[in-house]
Amino acid sequence: MPSFSRSLFLVSLFAAGSACAQSWQAQASGTTAELRGLSVVSSKVAWASGTKGTVLRTVDGAHWQALQVPGADKIDFRDIQAFDADTAVAMGAGPGEASRLYRTTDGGATWTPIATNAYADGFWDGMAFWDKSNGILFGDPVKGRFQVYVTGDGGATWREVEARGPEALPLEGAFAASGTCITVAGTKDAWIATGGAANSRVFYSSDRGRSWRAVTTPIPAGAAAKGVFSSAFANAKEGIAVGGDYKEKLLEGVNGARTEDGGATWTAAPVQPAGYMSVVVPVPGAAKIYVAAGLAGSGVTRDGGKRWTVLDRTPVNTVGFADAASGWAVGPKGLLMKYTGAALDAVHP
Repeated sequence: MPSFSRSLFLVSLFAAGSACAQSWQAQASGTTAELRGLSVVSSKVAWASGTKGTVLRTVDGAHWQALQVPGADKIDFRDIQAFDADTAVAMGAGPGEASRLYRTTDGGATWTPIATNAYADGFWDGMAFWDKSNGILFGDPVKGRFQVYVTGDGGATWREVEARGPEALPLEGAFAASGTCITVAGTKDAWIATGGAANSRVFYSSDRGRSWRAVTTPIPAGAAAKGVFSSAFANAKEGIAVGGDYKEKLLEGVNGARTEDGGATWTAAPVQPAGYMSVVVPVPGAAKIYVAAGLAGSGVTRDGGKRWTVLDRTPVNTVGFADAASGWAVGPKGLLMKYTGAALDAVHP
């Protein structure tokens, strides 16, 4: 029995009261690129992105088309935001001009370059959208302050916030591991996650990035590879942050935290499986259900982060869900998997 199938078989035997057997099923991606970006529009429409200017798209939930953005063969698309089967914005991450944005309105047939990082020492980390028009983009510090840009036209144009971004600590930065170091909720709330410095922090803005406050989290930092990599909020108050050390994918310790006051305070909430987690996402339409994932594997919580159940131990970079029964995961070497287990809101640990 292949090792991947065997691991899933063992999960089915030992997950108490669970119908999680074969929770992830491989799909053909048509690429060997490292995939880090994922945007799930519906149970049939989703987009993914990765190295070498690679973008993937499905419109039936089963078959994926591999696309190449012209002139972007050296660009690492760490994040992608899709609005429907035709419209998407892809974000390249890298030093200076390697951080850039492209947009398509015809299903990826053509792409328009729309923005390039004007700072040689800049590095864009992720973007998020409140709705189809309004979004925010976040990058590592330039002259001691994080970069923050906003759009009001679906990503066609962007402007740097007037007050510039929040002030960074020495050695503090963010991780463009899945494009989810920035997340939003409601119509104006935004959070950004950081690491690298002595402490990991989560910043909160209630005014679409014009002002920020920072709070230390229990997730360890203190090294360039350690800190908070991702956060997710089901609403303006309840959220989860995850992270760890990407150089130590199975390192034991605190790799998660939860908040019930919008990020004003954080409580340690270790995620299962133990180890490095690069992303956490809320499951749409399923209150208090989140899925976290990373090189340690993937896990689910159904109570807002208090308890976690292992879904699988296959290393992935990011996940996304349309609802409790429809989702995908992407990862190294073109890895693409679809969630095929029982609905997450119907399975209890």
